[in-house]
Amino acid sequence: MLSAAPKDELELATPLCDIMRSRPHLGHMAVTSLLPQSHSILASSLPNMSAAGFCFILATVTSTSLLASVPVSAFVEDLDDSFKENRKDDIWLVDFYAPWCGHCKKLEPVWNDVGIEIRSSGSPIRVGKMDATVHSSIASEFGVRGFPTIKVLKGDMAYNYRGPRTKEDIVEFANRVAGPVIRPLPSQQMFDHVQKRHPVLFVYVGVDSTLKEKFIEVASELIVYTYFFSASEDVLPKYVTLNEVPAVLVFKDSTYFVYDEYEDGDLSSWVNKERFEGYLHIDGFTLYELGDTGKLVAVAVIDEKNNSIEHTRLKSVAQDVAKNYRDHVHRDFQFGHMDGNDYINSLLMDELSIPTFVVLNTSNQQYFLPSKQIENTEEMIQFINSILDGTAEAQGGDGILQRIKRVFYDAKSTVVSVFKSSPLLGCFLFGLPLGVISIMCYGICTADTEDGSEEMTRKDVIDQNGSDEGSDEEEEKSREITDMSDEDQQEKDFMEKKID
Repeated sequence: MLSAAPKDELELATPLCDIMRSRPHLGHMAVTSLLPQSHSILASSLPNMSAAGFCFILATVTSTSLLASVPVSAFVEDLDDSFKENRKDDIWLVDFYAPWCGHCKKLEPVWNDVGIEIRSSGSPIRVGKMDATVHSSIASEFGVRGFPTIKVLKGDMAYNYRGPRTKEDIVEFANRVAGPVIRPLPSQQMFDHVQKRHPVLFVYVGVDSTLKEKFIEVASELIVYTYFFSASEDVLPKYVTLNEVPAVLVFKDSTYFVYDEYEDGDLSSWVNKERFEGYLHIDGFTLYELGDTGKLVAVAVIDEKNNSIEHTRLKSVAQDVAKNYRDHVHRDFQFGHMDGNDYINSLLMDELSIPTFVVLNTSNQQYFLPSKQIENTEEMIQFINSILDGTAEAQGGDGILQRIKRVFYDAKSTVVSVFKSSPLLGCFLFGLPLGVISIMCYGICTADTEDGSEEMTRKDVIDQNGSDEGSDEEEEKSREITDMSDEDQQEKDFMEKKID
């Protein structure tokens, strides 16, 4: 990155360019010798450049240097309670965060880059961030439920961003939502340009009608996901054939499809289902968005780094079914592949070996697995048909047992992940509480044993005392018996003497 440049460097660029234009015989070396030390690289790298090119590069370098010297706070504004009243005149891209949130801290450098990118592109969008724990009432008003929450605020509308948290994706989302809901395509050149940039685009063809009003309504709701355009019939590619206008078309997968109200039902549902390509690379964010389509998600789980026939064949078979059997599977299934089985294992709470093929029902958390490894198109179609006719066995679900299983699985996964990432931290977090509990249990058990021993000792003493008292009584009784025997003996002797 270029070093920060003082403001006078930018002011110096204009007169230097004037010198180059008026006195080209001086050469680049003479002119660049007037530059600050931070830009002396121009003297050695641009010896034969034209005056116009030299001035363009010089202006770019000095502008970039000046941009680098501006603090990030100039591009990302800290928002407070006054934002509620002052926001309506501008379009805002806002990050609602919490200071203690780890994901928010991870997003912070990306958010700074987003602010710089949007400002440098000349976009009218203003970028800000708000501590939702301090300004909780405003955050609640905008429907903030978790952190970080990214929203585009445009007039009375608030658009949520749910995609990957990268600079490119966030900037693309902001520019899409901030622009017109329906973008006109006035020429074939413009249409070709847009089609090359966007893998999926929806186009309204025709004049004003009730269908156009519905199209605008749907676009206002779903512009967070895709682009919407309008064009006249003569702007469309030559391979497009329309039976009637007005019409709504979707261009994707190197072809197009026309909306039919009688077959496809509600326009909003149709757009929601058609906003994805026929075959996708699926990750966690994509799978989350696919949940809104109501389709079953057919996933080839593979290792993209593994070039063995098993992995490449399964991916090719899934692509073939998605493309060549579209009429049969498209209404109910979305096809794609996923790299690695870590995410799918955590989702299913199971250990799937790869490569494998699985069909997910995101609405009820059920999934379907083939009874054997799928090796060709016919076997995959057979498996898909078994799901459609209800003969395939569904696993998982969202019942009470599965929810209990999820609690234990998540707890186990958390413990394992902590020990894998930091064994010492794992020992501290889990070993210390276990040690304390063990000591407490030992103390309780030991206390019970000591009390029992003391009680036994006390009982022994009592028994011993009781035994002593009993012995005295027996001795006294024996003495009495002895005394009585003596008296009886004397009486016996007296009677014998009397008889004599």
